[in-house]
Amino acid sequence: MISLKYSSLVLSLVCVGCRSLSANTPDQDIPEPKATALAWVDENAADLKKLNRVIWEAAELGLDEHVSSKALREYLRRHGFTIESGLAGMPTAFVASYGSGEPVVAILAEFDALPGMSQKATPEQTPHVEGGNGHACGHSAFGAGSTGGAVATRYAMEKHGLKGTIRLYGTPAEETGIGKTYMVKEGVFSDCDAALHWHPSSRTKTSYSLCKAIVSVKYTFHGLPAHASLSPHDGRSALDAVELMNIGANFLREHLKEDARIHYVISDGGGQPNVVPPRAQVWYYLRANDHRDVEHLFARIEKIARGAALMTDTDLEIEVASDSHELVPNRPLSELIQRNLMLVGAPVFDDAEKSFARKTQEPLVAARGRPIEMPLSEEIDPLSDEPDLIRASTDVGDVSWMVPTGGFRVACYTYGAPGHSWQIVACTGMSIGEKGLVVASRVMSVSAIEILGDVDLLAAAKRDFAGRREGIPYTSLIPKDQKAPLKIR
Repeated sequence: MISLKYSSLVLSLVCVGCRSLSANTPDQDIPEPKATALAWVDENAADLKKLNRVIWEAAELGLDEHVSSKALREYLRRHGFTIESGLAGMPTAFVASYGSGEPVVAILAEFDALPGMSQKATPEQTPHVEGGNGHACGHSAFGAGSTGGAVATRYAMEKHGLKGTIRLYGTPAEETGIGKTYMVKEGVFSDCDAALHWHPSSRTKTSYSLCKAIVSVKYTFHGLPAHASLSPHDGRSALDAVELMNIGANFLREHLKEDARIHYVISDGGGQPNVVPPRAQVWYYLRANDHRDVEHLFARIEKIARGAALMTDTDLEIEVASDSHELVPNRPLSELIQRNLMLVGAPVFDDAEKSFARKTQEPLVAARGRPIEMPLSEEIDPLSDEPDLIRASTDVGDVSWMVPTGGFRVACYTYGAPGHSWQIVACTGMSIGEKGLVVASRVMSVSAIEILGDVDLLAAAKRDFAGRREGIPYTSLIPKDQKAPLKIR
């Protein structure tokens, strides 16, 4: 492969807003396709930031991301991608493709927001829309950054004659574990050779990681209405069933494995107090580090729900909305990503951005009773010898059970900010998050280019994948013929 030798000065121009190894190594051999991709991201960074802002402003919940999905699709179409929309029966799911043949490299993009998390791009907690939604997981940057990486790869492929196919998968409703899970169920990743993903974070690091498997399930009880004072004996309270179920689930907590989690909200508790509720619903998330443990926990909770229905003489309806698996890590892809993180460098922030971040940390410091060591991270964490454990869940896990998958995180918001917080919304709506998504585009593109051009790397990734999957079947609690929901809330 032909290489270009970049001086530290030229490379620093390509990597405006990121810390590059050029500071330590005066000369680097950068293959021409990678140099083309890096230059494209640099020249088009302003457009990627605008794309982030469109999604950030729209702040649409899962399965309703019509503005966000359309913005990404139109951008990709303008850059020569063919688009297939409405995948797996979800109107906002899509795949954008460029090239033909093997290898097929998938890049994942998310774009759903969270309810009640609206926030202006300011360092004080101030809703953008009172009671509205907000990108408190940074998915606006996720969608824009991944798209930038795919398009940059496309131009490198065209200019340098790289063989294969690059795909951008627009995956809705990650926050409820729906998009990728149902896309996997419908086989849309079946011909992929490798998949790449990233996520906004408070740190920059390769995601050589495990996570928790999770099932999202709704328990709906149906009883009989009655006047709560005149004729309560004629009623059968569905709300009583929900409350008894929750009591049983809470007693079960004492007997769970240390890694298991149970969370619930009462999504329907009845209409008003003087009517015995004929319908009530509770929505559960059940998690564990191993999907087999989630299956066992699901069976235990189902018995509790059926017991509550017996106690209240109500009928029970169980709806498994989604079922996402733990991540299958991949060492060769993680090493690839680490190399390219070191090549591109972590974001570098100016004094105004650090001051902004420090201001957002003030309530965190007050709540925790101790200072936070830095406003923003500007370093790259070393690659761990063994996979880290992320205590959250993601439907990327299902993709990783189908195809070798590698990921990374980029500092896009306040150091120490909790997940799903207003601090994340504020930062991803301004230059802090923008710098992070540009770094992500660069890392994504040069990593995809390596996979396209290195048959040995891809073979190693597939061997690692096969070894980790050996003897462990992929099972799902979602009924076989069930289609993706059109609404989740």
